[in-house]
Amino acid sequence: MASSPDLFPNVAFSDVSAAAAVPAAEGATAAFGLGAATGAPRLSLVKAGKAEAESTVEIDLADAQVFKLGPREWLCVCDESEAKAGVEEKLFSRAVKVVLRTEAESKAFSLAFQRWKHQVISGKAGERLENGSIIASKSKFDTKIEASSAKMYFHYYGQLLHQQNMLQDFVRTGTYYAAVMENRSDFEGRVVVDVGAGSGILSLFAAQAGARHVYAVEASEMAEHAQRLISGNPSLGQRITVIKGKVEEVELPEKADILISEPMGTLLINERMLESYVIARDRFLAPDGKMFPTTGRIHMAPFSDEYLYVEMANKALFWQQHNFFGVDLTPLHGSAFQGYFSQPVVDAFDPRLLISQPIYHTLDFTSMKEEDLYEIDIPLSFVASVGTRVHGLACWFDVLFNGSTVQRWLTTAPGSPTTHWYQLRCVLSQPLYVMAGQEITGRLHLVAHSSQSYTIYLTMSAKMWGVGAEQGGILQTSTGKLELKEPYYRLSQPQSYMVPQDQQQQQLPSLQPQGSEQQMQEGLSPGITIDQVDQDCGLN
Repeated sequence: MASSPDLFPNVAFSDVSAAAAVPAAEGATAAFGLGAATGAPRLSLVKAGKAEAESTVEIDLADAQVFKLGPREWLCVCDESEAKAGVEEKLFSRAVKVVLRTEAESKAFSLAFQRWKHQVISGKAGERLENGSIIASKSKFDTKIEASSAKMYFHYYGQLLHQQNMLQDFVRTGTYYAAVMENRSDFEGRVVVDVGAGSGILSLFAAQAGARHVYAVEASEMAEHAQRLISGNPSLGQRITVIKGKVEEVELPEKADILISEPMGTLLINERMLESYVIARDRFLAPDGKMFPTTGRIHMAPFSDEYLYVEMANKALFWQQHNFFGVDLTPLHGSAFQGYFSQPVVDAFDPRLLISQPIYHTLDFTSMKEEDLYEIDIPLSFVASVGTRVHGLACWFDVLFNGSTVQRWLTTAPGSPTTHWYQLRCVLSQPLYVMAGQEITGRLHLVAHSSQSYTIYLTMSAKMWGVGAEQGGILQTSTGKLELKEPYYRLSQPQSYMVPQDQQQQQLPSLQPQGSEQQMQEGLSPGITIDQVDQDCGLN
């Protein structure tokens, strides 16, 4: 009889919780399925050559746990009760030791246990639970994320058109491919876990690089598509196991040597998948294991963009009508004006709109705690390079794949090849006026919420400049509260930017990561002149 993922012949099992020692049953069969009476997932252990009624051990997966005792040995523990007439019901735990034939079957047994147990938590698609109730999962993900947000999130990423959008971002996909292939020594013969595998493309990259086995963990319906894609590439797929479930809930039969994931959202942190990436590290990664990506950086700089500011302000003009079918709309103008400025702007902008060298905040995925992502506080300090109006704070991010052979960066910086993340700008409803050399200070405060995103609290101030500046003091302050989950997607071509004559030799920051790792850590990057930018862009 050939084995399948849910049927395991020729196993041995013994009831270790029995009062008297019971010899192990050899040549038995372990089968995962639904109970005939209850329809609930269960594990059946059937002795060979005897009537099923007297030879079967039934384990209800609803309250069962499994523990690994050795390469081929597992201990299944479940709750049971015993009731006799006139005697109070007794509750006790039952433990059954199961021994598989090979290590490969042992891994498959563990994955099957988790897959069937997951049905207890989530229920089958379209299945009505008793009395219309919902069995709540107790995972960390579900305790901090609203169910409605999670449902929409997994529905979105369960569609192939959205996966295609990410796959066709050739900066993203090509950088991941290069980072993996250039560091084959990190993958060859290693166990890899793909966190939030999506279509399974990163799992296939890892297999191409020689991974011994890849566990592709995906919680959305995309797991079925990933399985078909991986099965359609059998030379690679034979080393890849797709596991449908959240990384906070699933169990793996072995530790990983390397984690690979694409957990970045807008501003790096949107969608809060970085937290799942860190949880996967704590649950699955072996000591001294690697993470691809390894670190992330949020970059920030003040910008001046009169076109954008006027565009945002003009959106509220509708509410300045005094006679809209006989109704005065002006009482709502102030609220509408602030509402438009509560939307971060997502677009690709000209880096010459920046009026200062950028700063960055680093997130080290290998050492940070999950709780560090609940609230991120970044102090701001810049020096204006020109006299102008400051309309807000521009942000972008990059991530480092710190491979043993090659260190490769994926950047979303303005002026670099555009990605599907673009850049993000927080526009202030009240601009600041600065002079060249004037210090701009402030704070970017990011607070996570249960809708899988962040509220952005931005404060920017122009410090005293010129005579008496050494005494400190603030001339102007502007604040904003923005919702990262509700951006304004402004994905048209960037506005043309004419360089004033008196700024022709201003130094601009080089926004694309380059140079040695030491330079990256110290924030060192060579500057380029306006003339060089114009020549590169064909403006001269």
